[in-house]
Amino acid sequence: MALCVVAALVAGGVLLATREDPAPDAVAAVPSDAVAVPDAVLPDLAEPRPVLAALAAGAPTPDPATLQARLASLLAAPALGTGLSAEVVDVATGTVLLDTDATDPGTPASTTKLLTGLAALTTLGPQAAFTTTVVAGASPGEVVLVGGGDPTLSTTAPSQSYPGAPTVADLAAQVQAALAGAAVTSVVVDNSLFTGPLTAPGWGSEDAPSTYAAPVTATAVDGARVAPGTTQRSGQPGTDAGGALAAALGVPGAPVGLGTAPAGAQVLGSVRSAPVERLVEQALTASDNLLAEVLARHVALATGREASFTGAAAAVTAAVTAAGFTTTGLALSDGSGLSAADRIPARLLVDVLQAAADGTLPAAGALLSGLPIAGYTGTLADRGDADPATAPGAVRAKTGTLSTTSALAGLVVSADGRLLAFALLADGTPGDVTAAETALDAVAQAMASCGC
Repeated sequence: MALCVVAALVAGGVLLATREDPAPDAVAAVPSDAVAVPDAVLPDLAEPRPVLAALAAGAPTPDPATLQARLASLLAAPALGTGLSAEVVDVATGTVLLDTDATDPGTPASTTKLLTGLAALTTLGPQAAFTTTVVAGASPGEVVLVGGGDPTLSTTAPSQSYPGAPTVADLAAQVQAALAGAAVTSVVVDNSLFTGPLTAPGWGSEDAPSTYAAPVTATAVDGARVAPGTTQRSGQPGTDAGGALAAALGVPGAPVGLGTAPAGAQVLGSVRSAPVERLVEQALTASDNLLAEVLARHVALATGREASFTGAAAAVTAAVTAAGFTTTGLALSDGSGLSAADRIPARLLVDVLQAAADGTLPAAGALLSGLPIAGYTGTLADRGDADPATAPGAVRAKTGTLSTTSALAGLVVSADGRLLAFALLADGTPGDVTAAETALDAVAQAMASCGC
């Protein structure tokens, strides 16, 4: 039974077609303009079957020696450098099939988001949400946008990047109703929920703003993108959010500045983010650095720590420990993995993935549903599906990329129908990112196609 549950999670859910008997009135109702087709032949409909079937309970147990022999030359690819650490585990039995320096801390890059996601899901809960509020300012005509740590707040309806996100338009409509026609003359943005530096130790000067990261503030719209649906991020997310609210209120030229909300100010409107489990999925699938950093800071707030990079890193580490994992060698400077100073053992990543997959951590299901699918979604949309013999969706994994680090950690269904959890950290690659990614994909594909 446990193996079937695993398959349902890893395969994206066992999707069943359903058929309901129509109501009597619906059967009798025939459109007046219907045309009879006497010779029409309708197909026979069979009983619905699973679109993605569960794993077979009797799949043969993998042989470590066979798998190791299959992967040896691939793991030694020059593109992966000399600092590779790796582990592969059979999820159903917990048997370690491959261990290459798995306890040595390596640079994880964005596979760090697996730990941040775990911390958010187990500390905040899958259904938690974050609230953005507008309150009355200290002077007539002034409104204050109070950041609640939700960078998904959208300037379009629906959001072009975050399904289920709240909208600035909804927030503005509430404010206008509460003001009952009173004019808005200025917007203040309150970013005080978060503290400390806006970028983390180990981030380069070119990292924020960039196409993949932005300064971490409590207020942002569209993931701090300069425009909805684009990749470039802004260097002033809070001010941009205030400008978006002013425009939605019909006063696009109103002054916007940073400040704090008056104590006890009247609430004029509020909106809530999508549930944390959806935010974790989005952070993993798209490898959204800002969203991951925000999730880590909410973990810090929920555990009584300051919402800074330091507080968030400590909170995530504590949450991983509290979930029952050995954190020896774990050292974090941020929640996204963008910092070159982060260190995570491959074994810890595999332990987390295995626990999410075998049902040990039922609250962590979003870690699996958020994993990019090779050849289909997220950061693996154009990767890892080169082998036509491999079943579609057989590889699901979180990617990680820095200038000299490439990583891949996730789940793979082998040709024998065994579910494997794996982590590959290539720390110190020669710098050819594409070659390193291709080499990692080859390892994952070899596991997927292996009758081991």
